[in-house]
Amino acid sequence: MKMTTSLAIAAGLLALTACNKKSPVDNQASQVEANADNAADNVTAAANNEAANIVNSADNKADALKAAAKNEASALKNAGESKADAIKNTADNKASATENKSK
Repeated sequence: MKMTTSLAIAAGLLALTACNKKSPVDNQASQVEANADNAADNVTAAANNEAANIVNSADNKADALKAAAKNEASALKNAGESKADAIKNTADNKASATENKSK
């Protein structure tokens, strides 16, 4: 019985060691798979970076457009206020001149 148990254990250990060994073909296949995974990861990372750059560029352009529009609106408002002030001043000057003539 001891001999049978010893032989069974030895056969099991031999089978385990044989299973853990990879052939050169298995190693090459594993390397090809790992290289493909790395290449796919690199492509994904590059695409994500490019997408982020595009979004940032678009955000910057949108901010610049908003600032330009705000500046133009302020300039138009200031110009309108200046014209209105000029009209009021002209009217006030005419009214003062009329008052001075009647005195």
